[in-house]
Parts: sequence; C-alpha cells; structure tokens
Amino acid sequence: MSEHTTQAGAETNRASITVPSDKNHLILTGDRPTGPLHLGHYVGSLRNRVKYQSQYKQFIMLADAQALTDNMDDPAKVHNNVLEVALDYLAVGIDPAQSTIFIQSQIPELTELTFYYLNLVTVARLERNPTIKQEILLRNFERDIPAGFLTYPVSQAADITAFKASLVPVGEDQIPMIEQTNEIVRRFNRLAKRDILVEAQALVPEIGRLVGIDGKAKMSKSLGNTINLGATSAEIKAAVKMIYTDPLHLRVEDPGHLEGNVAFIYLDAFDADKDGLQEMKDHYVRGGLGDGTVKKRLEGILQDMLAPIRERRQEYEKDRGQVLQMLKQGTERAREIAAKTTDEVKAAIGLKHF
Repeated sequence: MSEHTTQAGAETNRASITVPSDKNHLILTGDRPTGPLHLGHYVGSLRNRVKYQSQYKQFIMLADAQALTDNMDDPAKVHNNVLEVALDYLAVGIDPAQSTIFIQSQIPELTELTFYYLNLVTVARLERNPTIKQEILLRNFERDIPAGFLTYPVSQAADITAFKASLVPVGEDQIPMIEQTNEIVRRFNRLAKRDILVEAQALVPEIGRLVGIDGKAKMSKSLGNTINLGATSAEIKAAVKMIYTDPLHLRVEDPGHLEGNVAFIYLDAFDADKDGLQEMKDHYVRGGLGDGTVKKRLEGILQDMLAPIRERRQEYEKDRGQVLQMLKQGTERAREIAAKTTDEVKAAIGLKHF
C-alpha cells in the first residue's frame, strides 16, 4: 500500500515506536508475495523483524490471498512467490523458532472473520479510507474497483484481530488501516457487550520507505527501480551506477546538493560510520567531491551487507522442501490461534449452534 498520513497519523507514529519490549505483546506483520523482496523491504520492515522477534511474540504472514485482490489475472505470480519471499525471510535472519511464519490463504478462519466484519462497516466508510482512496488513484481503478480490493481494510482487520495482535508494524500510509481495524474492534465489542477483540497500535519504523534508484518514486517491484536482497555482486554494481544523484553536479569542483540525492539517502540508511558520512556530505556540498566517489562508498557498503544474505538464501534454496515444511508448521500454529478467536466471535453473535 502507498504512503499517506495525516498529522494525527504522525502522532501515532511517535507514540508507537516507544512501546517497551514485552513478550505479552503480539506483533502481526507480513508481505504480499508478488515478487522478490528488496532494500526497501529491508529498511522498512525486515531488519526490524529480526530485532522484534527477540522482544515480542511475532507472527509474519505471507498475504497471498490479499495479493490476489489486484493480481487475480495472474494467480501463478502470487503462488510462485510465496516460497521466494519465505527464502528472503530466512536469509535476512528471521528465525522460525522465534517468529511464526504462515500462509494467509491456508487459514480459512481469516476469511470467515472478514465475512462477519463486513457487516460492521459501510461502503461509504471504506471509500473514505485515505489509504484505499490513494491506491484506487494509483491503480486507475476509477469505479471499476475489485470488491476484494475495496474491502481490504476489513480483511486486514480480520488478520490482526484473529491473533489479537496489539502491535502492527506499518508505514505511515497504513495508519488509517489500523484506525479502521480499531473501529471494527470497538463496534464488535459493544455488540458482544464484552471485550473479545483487542485494539492494535501502529508501530511505525524510523525509516518507513526507501526511494527507488531512479529517485522518482518509492522502491517498488512493479516500477523496476529496486535492488533485490538476492542481487548478485554484478547486479549491485550495475544498480549503484544507475543511482540518481544531483543533476546540477556536473563537475567535481561544483557544489553538490543532498536533497533528493538517492546515493546519500541510501548512505543515511545503511552507512554505520555516521561521522565519516557527515564528512563526505560536507565535502560534497562545498564542492570537490565526485559522484563516483560517493557511489563507490555506497557500493562497498551494499556489497558487504547483501553478500551474507545472498549466501544464506542460496543455502536455504538447496532444500525447498524443508522451507515448505517450516511454512506448514507455522501455518498450523497460526491456525490454532485464529480458530480460537473465530469460535469466540461466533459465540458472541449467536452462531454457535452445536
């Protein structure tokens, strides 16, 4: 989903990142398996998940059913990428012994909860959701909106509440989705006359998105402006050469500009030597430092960071059957929890007949 927020959303951002580590908190997060994961995913979510798994209970969902809401014309694309994304998870250090990784479509209770929750929202409210409105514009749906896409906030509410997740890592653009989830939670609990479902809090990362190598938009699989986590050394080198810098920096001696300069945006995200980086920035701004030198520093950092990820991925690829078994076990654990919540919901609305 695209990024969109309000001032109120920004307030939620600041509050959400101060939540103390506590294994009583359950995190739900995940990805749509529509292609390989890239640096944008790593900055915005993956490296945080590695950290969160030792701090909270963490469930990570491969949202294949949700991915079909705008990929129904190519379901094989979604199916084929489930295992690919799982390999990326393992490669970056997500541990299935600490984080439960599961496949959304294999938990029918999530669909069942969505069906019940649809009676708690109106079409008008869904159409007012800022995230949905922005996505409709980006996809040029106009009035030809797939019903599954329009009702995605309800499906997301089902995912979150099924596990009674109290923390949901999201970009600022997704905060309206969490707000709508909590509206459904409050309305259902009033209907049930007791608190069955749990409200969720947005957990917004300090770096929520990463601009693409072209500098024109966020890093996106569909735009082809990514550096994938499994990229080869040659692919990383070629991508760094293409990175957008400062179009006004024509000669080495010219003063350079940092604003909108993708090379420095990436260095801010990945360079651990902040003092050395600041010296480079100062040199670039006053002139006398070429873009090639900046890119060389960036390439070295990315090569060092991605090489072990690529190597671990290659090792896991040797036994895809074992990875699939890990997903099966995670899905079974997740379904037990979702089924328990679904039973509670059905009992509260009088649908437990036997």
